[in-house]
Amino acid sequence: MSAALQYKIENSTDATRGQPLAARVLARKDELEDALADCGPRDELRRTVIETALSTVYALITGDLVRPPQVIARALNNWLERYKHVT
Repeated sequence: MSAALQYKIENSTDATRGQPLAARVLARKDELEDALADCGPRDELRRTVIETALSTVYALITGDLVRPPQVIARALNNWLERYKHVT
């Protein structure tokens, strides 16, 4: 008997594993922007979390995304992991 989970988590962070960091970050950013647009007037907590995630990534993607400095690349990777379950 297997104890493995029978469902698969689908979000851009998991779906883009193995792709360049820039592609992964931009895909997740777009996904969060779409989620923010879909927030209703009563989704204050969800809206706040998404806005926080987006403001954080906007500050990190101001430079060269193809070859970011090591510190920025680490911060972008941490951002992906931190906000991968936010939708």
